[in-house]
Amino acid sequence: MSQDSLGELKRVFISGIGATLLSIALGYGFKIALASFVAKESLAVYHTVVDVISLSLILMTGFRTSMVVSYARTRNDKDIINLFRYSLIVMVLLTWGLVLPYIKHKLNMDVAYWQLVGIILSMGLKVYFTNQLAMYRLYDISNRVTWLDPVSQILLFSLGYLVLDMAPLSALFHSLILGNLVLAAYMFTARRQQISTHPLQSVNLSADLKNFMQKSVTASLETGASIMMIYLMVLLTIRYFSVDELGDFQVVVRPVITYITLLFVFPIYRFVLPELSKHVRDGNYIAIGDIKRTLYRFTALVSVMFFLLMLGFADTLVAWLYPQDYQGSAIVLTHFASFFGLMMLNAYQLAFIKAHDCFNQSLLIRIGGLVAMVIAFFLLREYSNNVVSVILALGAGYLVMFLQSLYVEQQLLKQHANG
Repeated sequence: MSQDSLGELKRVFISGIGATLLSIALGYGFKIALASFVAKESLAVYHTVVDVISLSLILMTGFRTSMVVSYARTRNDKDIINLFRYSLIVMVLLTWGLVLPYIKHKLNMDVAYWQLVGIILSMGLKVYFTNQLAMYRLYDISNRVTWLDPVSQILLFSLGYLVLDMAPLSALFHSLILGNLVLAAYMFTARRQQISTHPLQSVNLSADLKNFMQKSVTASLETGASIMMIYLMVLLTIRYFSVDELGDFQVVVRPVITYITLLFVFPIYRFVLPELSKHVRDGNYIAIGDIKRTLYRFTALVSVMFFLLMLGFADTLVAWLYPQDYQGSAIVLTHFASFFGLMMLNAYQLAFIKAHDCFNQSLLIRIGGLVAMVIAFFLLREYSNNVVSVILALGAGYLVMFLQSLYVEQQLLKQHANG
């Protein structure tokens, strides 16, 4: 792999981490500010509505992986995008027809109908253009969108609340909808300056496109399995531990897992996967080896620093940021830091496997990790009633995933060497 190519990947990867860090800081700061003057009930309504709609559309992010791999292999962007358009339209209509009534009538959320429709449509547009940026490997635009997202909502909320004198909840929903539309317009304009796409038209379902749809469904299922690992931790904590321990996890541990994953795991799928797909198509395994070595060194640096930080200062950081009631979460964070490196390495290996079009194997690996997590939890329960057993079970799940993916990676490398 040329030093220029590897250097460019390093640049966009580090830039992506920087953009994500800025986005997290702005978003978290905005949440803290809102909590100081917006009623708790209003914030609960806002976050619940956004979470429910986001979960219904997040499965479309599974298409992103298959779009990246399929485009790298076939270069047939016209049919891939059109098929994605039809799939997204169906998902948006399903969300409109099923999730919207659930929010209004089952959850009894006092939110205007048009606001719910606006959130669904604007989020759909945002997903549409985000997936295009990933497929075309437009990394600089993608990084700008990462930090422009919270900036746009903060500015639009300030306009609605401070200038137009809107109620806080109404200003939040308006800023979310308009912010998504502004970002969608920006992504459309910035992408069109470099690449023009074809208009919506019928799709000829060739064998390649049928394969693309199968990969998209499989990738969506894997996304669901990945989310389930986190929610399973919540369910196990609810079932077997106290409300105080649940509070430690929800308020302290879960946000740390989310933010550290956004910083160091998601960029592997955003930036490394497209490059791996390109090199697999070209048969350039020397370049793939360069990427792997660089990423392994980076993983070692990040994981060791994170573990030492938690080992030495977890108690101090929790005491500084949270009330005394949450001090029990420090030991859980330390145990999480002990295996975080496995999450990064596993992300690389799954990206390598997907780059070889092996989406089914990737899903089976994720399911294997989920099963291993459950088994490990009940085995640990035989020896300890401490809530740490939940986070250790998660670590066991990722260890099993790492071993499975390492085996599949070696098999793929052997196939290439013998091919």
